[in-house]
Amino acid sequence: MKKDIIYTTGAPAPGGALSQAVKAGETIYLAGQVGFDPHTMQVVSTDFDEQARQAFKNLLSVAEAAGGSDRDIVKLNAYLTDVNMFPRFNAIMSEYFSPPYPAR
Repeated sequence: MKKDIIYTTGAPAPGGALSQAVKAGETIYLAGQVGFDPHTMQVVSTDFDEQARQAFKNLLSVAEAAGGSDRDIVKLNAYLTDVNMFPRFNAIMSEYFSPPYPAR
């Protein structure tokens, strides 16, 4: 099966042996994103909300580069270091996605 590598300057450049996204057949697999500014490659802030918003901006930039949008994302995995941040994370996620939400 042919695979295409997706890359955009609108998200942080991969720092290791990975791609921002890979298209295989009709499915596109996006790499995880963090709160890095894609231009400086530095974390945008120590503030949780700002980091979460930047991570979603990065994710959606990669999805757009692949020809998709927030409406095409089927599943998200979110890894938080503090379970108490889930209510804030959910509120921020709802700024970038609308129902029906991706599975998570």
